[in-house]
Amino acid sequence: MELTCFKAYDVRGRIPDQLNEDVAYRIGRAFAQVIKPRHVVVGHDIRLTSEEIKAALVNGLRDEGVDVFDIGRCGTEEIYFATSHAKMDGGIVVTASHNPKDYNGMKFVRTGSEPISGDSGLLDIKALAEANDFGAALERGDYQPLDTGAAYIDHLLSYVDVAALRPLKLVVNAGNGGAGDVIDRIEASLPFEFIKLHHEPDGNFPHGVPNPLLEENRAPTIAAVREHNADLGIAWDGDFDRCFFFDAQGNFIEGYYLVGLLAEAFLRRNPGASVVHDPRLTWNTEDIVSGLGGTPIQSKTGHAFIKERMRKENAVYGGEMSAHHYFRDFAFCDSGMIPWLLVAGLICERGQSLAQMVEERMQAYPCSGEINREIADPASVLAKAEAHYADSAESVDHTDGLSMTFAEWRFNLRMSNTEPVVRLNVETRADEALMKAKTEELLAMMAS
Repeated sequence: MELTCFKAYDVRGRIPDQLNEDVAYRIGRAFAQVIKPRHVVVGHDIRLTSEEIKAALVNGLRDEGVDVFDIGRCGTEEIYFATSHAKMDGGIVVTASHNPKDYNGMKFVRTGSEPISGDSGLLDIKALAEANDFGAALERGDYQPLDTGAAYIDHLLSYVDVAALRPLKLVVNAGNGGAGDVIDRIEASLPFEFIKLHHEPDGNFPHGVPNPLLEENRAPTIAAVREHNADLGIAWDGDFDRCFFFDAQGNFIEGYYLVGLLAEAFLRRNPGASVVHDPRLTWNTEDIVSGLGGTPIQSKTGHAFIKERMRKENAVYGGEMSAHHYFRDFAFCDSGMIPWLLVAGLICERGQSLAQMVEERMQAYPCSGEINREIADPASVLAKAEAHYADSAESVDHTDGLSMTFAEWRFNLRMSNTEPVVRLNVETRADEALMKAKTEELLAMMAS
């Protein structure tokens, strides 16, 4: 039986027909046979089925003789941290991030928190789990709780000079996901006032599944920033490996400009370092990194590709416009907590608001933000666009989908890995009207 819950980078499926305790047990045994770990750390998110899925996964691991260390309820990045910090042979978090509430899933890493994806072992795990031919259980592995929480908080705080911080008022919207737990644990160490929205973890998601990338999910954060005259608004997805920013006026700030801002901050501390970015929107990041003497390096979109390239280049930081931010000192992994600490630190250090720090860059390189359209035949749309613009393009790049560059504008079209969706991004050189016109032109072509 094919297990449709296996995706390009992880496991995600509807409960119980695509993912259930039987499938989770098989995944545990298959993971152990493919990765051959001695010690594995596990954890689970706030979803209602996560503990039972994790328990079955743990049974599968232990039946293969693996010793399991459980950090309990957590975010994805806490598994990344625990795996590297405790020097485990692998880590698995049970989470479905921002998928609908009747879904669940898993994300996997090996030693050093290196990702396990379709081209690095995940398909082998899938094949063994599908075959379900494991034989008798081996001598059963041990199970014990593990507490890396204090070390994790200490690591987060190492990214800012706590003594130099000044009082700020921050609106924080956990979306009833897992971020609220970390805010409560870190709050006493910071001089900030936190206005907490949808703060309590609740797998029923009473305010909708947490995904601030969707415009309709941003209204509560915007309203709270304005009501409380906050200095900054922050919102997370369910497993808080992505964070999203709102300035002091409640305006949503595209993740693209945060990549440039954080790249600048790291390069001022690490002169000449490399920064990895995705191909969807590039000009602002390349301009900032090159201008500071760093090396901008383009990578295919997706956490496994970004992390692999960062390790190869020893890059100090990597960023995707989709609000994933990666850090060399965080085992080259993505974190949704480190970015807001860095931004709050920059506000304190520079005496500028977030809007002031990104305003010039937004004017220099206006962008459309990512626009998604359901298309029955995505490949035909990319082929049509490439043929239409071929004669006038200065360059064509297929690193990830189709990127075409012209003198004053560029665009990227790429297909989703998991659904019949085409994603469009457009940017220009200091010409918002051109950006809007070209965006409409491409959307019309996609619709036809």
